[in-house]
Amino acid sequence: MAVHITLEQWRSLIAVVDAGGYAQAAEMLFKSQSAVTYAVQKIESMLGVKAFEIQGRKAILTPTGQMLYRRALALMDEAVDLERAAHKLSAGWEAVIHIAAEILFPSRLLLTCLEHFGQESPRTRVELLESVIGGASDALLKGETDLAISPQLPPGFLGDLLMRIRLTAVAHADHPLHHHGRELTYRDLRAHRHLVVRDSGIKRDRRAVSVEVDQRWTVGQIATSIQAVSMGYGFAWLPEDHIREELRTGILRPLPLREGGTREVPLYLVLANPDFAGPGVRHLAEIIRKSVEEECASKESSS
Repeated sequence: MAVHITLEQWRSLIAVVDAGGYAQAAEMLFKSQSAVTYAVQKIESMLGVKAFEIQGRKAILTPTGQMLYRRALALMDEAVDLERAAHKLSAGWEAVIHIAAEILFPSRLLLTCLEHFGQESPRTRVELLESVIGGASDALLKGETDLAISPQLPPGFLGDLLMRIRLTAVAHADHPLHHHGRELTYRDLRAHRHLVVRDSGIKRDRRAVSVEVDQRWTVGQIATSIQAVSMGYGFAWLPEDHIREELRTGILRPLPLREGGTREVPLYLVLANPDFAGPGVRHLAEIIRKSVEEECASKESSS
């Protein structure tokens, strides 16, 4: 089916709505009012519909016009995305790639992936946003990242399961919780300080803090939480990969909880816009996938 309505005509319709009238839209588009009026009338005549009703000095959308406006906005967004993708492809790999990564993802593994990518594309800059819980989802929804490693899949996005992160409840070896000489319950935890890392998302999920205690410290970085627990200031569920050395040396010990001593958090690899992702973003995503597969295979063979 041939397309008879141009993007410029759709842009005129959008401008009339956003500006609140034909005269205002003409000023916004740096066109004559008659040109804007003609563009909208052309859409109406070609489709056999009425998009606006004039009420006083204002052009008000009809129900059909509301549908046309919504679809026109989507069409313009697609056109902008297409042009951006074409510019990226014509210029080769992207100049800058933004990645939002959940802090539970092993930092040594992420840095190794970035170094691998940097050797192949040294001129591509990488902007890394380290996020907690909802932070990566927010970055995707706000269009602030090209690639995300996220424990959540926000509405409208698809992702591949990358790995599962194992969290273990731990405390310093001399912490009072290790002196009970028996299995612990959640009631035992209530008398002690719980250390948690603040959700960096806008809508913070308070359910992520699942232990009701009288004392709690909320910190901004996982490294701060590990340091505080290592100094004997409380207990926390921490990713085993981040505290491997502390567990090996015995500074930290797993809490003997009757249930809930370990948790698993899924991490997904998400392309912000799979249809228009540039070659650099796709290649970095593939490096991360392969590195995680090799890491998981190595752990399985050594266990």
